[in-house]
Amino acid sequence: MYLCLCKGITESDVREAGQEGIVMPGQLKAKFGLKDAGCCGRCSRNIHEFVEIATATHHLPSSNSVRN
Repeated sequence: MYLCLCKGITESDVREAGQEGIVMPGQLKAKFGLKDAGCCGRCSRNIHEFVEIATATHHLPSSNSVRN
């Protein structure tokens, strides 16, 4: 699903950022250029959605982790 139509940012893009440890609002805004020219600013105002997706991904156990 698209989270930002102006920049073409999808949920999977934000999940990838979370996997890289980019989870703070300022980090996400910088990574995706949410305050750059050509962006309506809606997603910058609703950055909490990006943070929720990124942090949920950041805290998921690795698929390579060993289960006992």
